[in-house]
Amino acid sequence: MSTSTLDHAHDHDHAHDHPHGLSRWLFATNHKDIGTLYLWFSFVMLLSGGVLALGIRTELFKPGLQFFQPEFFNQLTTMHGLVMVFGAIMPAFVGFANWMIPLQIGASDMAFARMNNFSFWLLPPAALLLATSFLVPGGATAAGWTLYAPLSTQMGAGMDMGIFAMHLMGASSIMGSINIIVTILNMRAPGMTLMKMPMFCWTWLITAYLLIAVMPVLAGAITMTLTDRHFGTTFFNAAAGGDPVMYQHIFWFFGHPEVYIMILPAFGIVSQILPAFARKQLFGYASMVYATASIAILSFIVWAHHMFTTGMPVTSQLFFMYATMLIAVPTGVKVFNWIATMWRGSMTFETPMLFAVGFIFVFTIGGFTGLILAVTPIDIQLQDTYYVVAHFHYVLVAGSLFALFAGFYYWSPKWTGHMYNETMGKAHFWLSLITFNVTFFPMHFLGLAGMPRRYADYSAQFTDFNMIATIGAFGFGLSQVFFLFGVIIPTIRGGKKAEAKPWDGAEGLEWTVPSPAPFHTFETPPQFK
Repeated sequence: MSTSTLDHAHDHDHAHDHPHGLSRWLFATNHKDIGTLYLWFSFVMLLSGGVLALGIRTELFKPGLQFFQPEFFNQLTTMHGLVMVFGAIMPAFVGFANWMIPLQIGASDMAFARMNNFSFWLLPPAALLLATSFLVPGGATAAGWTLYAPLSTQMGAGMDMGIFAMHLMGASSIMGSINIIVTILNMRAPGMTLMKMPMFCWTWLITAYLLIAVMPVLAGAITMTLTDRHFGTTFFNAAAGGDPVMYQHIFWFFGHPEVYIMILPAFGIVSQILPAFARKQLFGYASMVYATASIAILSFIVWAHHMFTTGMPVTSQLFFMYATMLIAVPTGVKVFNWIATMWRGSMTFETPMLFAVGFIFVFTIGGFTGLILAVTPIDIQLQDTYYVVAHFHYVLVAGSLFALFAGFYYWSPKWTGHMYNETMGKAHFWLSLITFNVTFFPMHFLGLAGMPRRYADYSAQFTDFNMIATIGAFGFGLSQVFFLFGVIIPTIRGGKKAEAKPWDGAEGLEWTVPSPAPFHTFETPPQFK
């Protein structure tokens, strides 16, 4: 064999090991590349879902029908919910898991590299199905993101596309979860016991179990809807002996753990960032682990608090009310542990820390409104009003999304090799925090005054708060465009080279706390002596 042939063969092998261009991404089996794919996909979906939300807010700027018919308005509402939950928040956290879990536990990669690739590539076709459902006769489904029967059994072909999309995304979630569980349980470096794992790994381990438990339940609910639609079954048809309320029970048995699936990884990210910028160990590591597990377990026995107005017996109402309030206990433990972590720390406020502290403040407001909605007689009044909309956006936008932003700023030096522009990052934080509150805080007042959600029109007395909310929404949307062009793209393209430990010397302060030891043996850090 001539030297040139050998060289050629060697080049071919080398190209095979490290594919370039499109094939690098199409056939990616590397956890970092797949993590990057998830993050870009979720960001595109965030912007798409944001455009749908701005459609909703534009219609609601003034009373009366301005731009859209109510049917199309409800399609916007439904698709905004589905795109944000299944397209933006969940894949973003899976992207973080793919990037960070192997690095944090000392694994070479995720356990199942090809399944990892497959679980990502199920998502773009699902997104395509959701997007094109607007174009079929009858348009996208207008049944709300919860797809309640009997409405969902009457919709056009857009409903079937939505069902198929959710099946694909559910399969993706289940495979991603299996991968995360096996990676964490089997691939930790020697000496990395479970109780020494970073909190982000713990929250994802627990989240992955939740996903495997509830995704098949959602699959059941939407499959029964599908057979009611096309195969003559009557699961949810009351006239033929079915029960539409049964749909709600099945859906919310998935739906309530789902909201914790979207917040637990956020807790993990915040629990990593606060100790770094307070230059102290996380306060109460073990109690944080137990609190996370408690939240996950309790999430299975509270589903019917979404259904207080369906005529359930008072006994059931009381059970679900108290069970829901119980979740406030482990959640409170986490919040107080975060505050104790910051207490007397040498804090500096770079962008990740700003988003983490902002998260605690705004997420706590969302938690309190959740506690208020847990009270049955109050909830019966506020059910399906804008108070509920305000509540879950405080948890999901100021909770999940702010934590994702915090995690991006914290880990992007690791991902890109470059430091983002701190001024731009801080501007993104303040713009987001202010416009978020301008958008969603007035919705509490609208809800208390009785404005129902999912309506394209409203009474004149709600005009002012709706105008404020719409202006805030456009501000919040533009803040994320600013994030893309002012932070993400410049950071990827270049900027200051990141140091090996980018946060160690932040603001010239070194981390002075000794290595892990029982709490009572801590000395006072030198800067407080």
